[in-house]
Amino acid sequence: MIQEHMMGAVKDIMEDGTAVIHAALPSLDRALLREYRSVEIILPDGRRISPEQRRKVYALIGEVAEYVDGIRNAGTIESAKRTLKMEFMLSRMEGMERRLFSLSNCDVTTAREFINFLVDFIIENDIPTHVPLIENCEDVARYVYSCLINKKCAVCGRKAELHHVDAVGMGRNRKEICHIGMRALPLCREHHIEIHSTGREDFLKKYILEPVQIDERIAKVYRLKGR
Repeated sequence: MIQEHMMGAVKDIMEDGTAVIHAALPSLDRALLREYRSVEIILPDGRRISPEQRRKVYALIGEVAEYVDGIRNAGTIESAKRTLKMEFMLSRMEGMERRLFSLSNCDVTTAREFINFLVDFIIENDIPTHVPLIENCEDVARYVYSCLINKKCAVCGRKAELHHVDAVGMGRNRKEICHIGMRALPLCREHHIEIHSTGREDFLKKYILEPVQIDERIAKVYRLKGR
């Protein structure tokens, strides 16, 4: 469907959540001819990327550049940045939102989603990092979910098994119960033992982790009963 695109301004936000938006039509005659009745409104984040977000982005791109080219310098980082930005735009942005963006002045939401994309990319491609990946995350729960899907320990990145944060219960057959909705973490054998020895709350606080609920995708990866 061919659509017209125009810019507008939010003039007021009412107490009931209704927004008053003023937008100038590109052509009044064309608008009358086409009989516009409804519009699609995109609300871009007005905040600009923070220095901390920019630091995380370049730290993550640097890890990819070093893995791909064997060296981390201005040239390899710039090359990796171009490739990763294009992949992000094609795979994560949709429709009118798919556009070039600059890491010098993009909005906070775009920066956050790009960081999430980079974290997923590193986990999915088993790229080693010099610092724990979680230190450069924006969304811890999303990081844990990606680790679960890829069977990577959320603490150290080694091969992981699923740890049920919500106890299954004595006498219940894990192969027979429905696991959907239960909270879980992906942990290697060493950290799986640690969480049992130190206790859940102390472990989560120590490693700044957030358990996520098992959905059908996670259940399929670990061959858990979903219904």
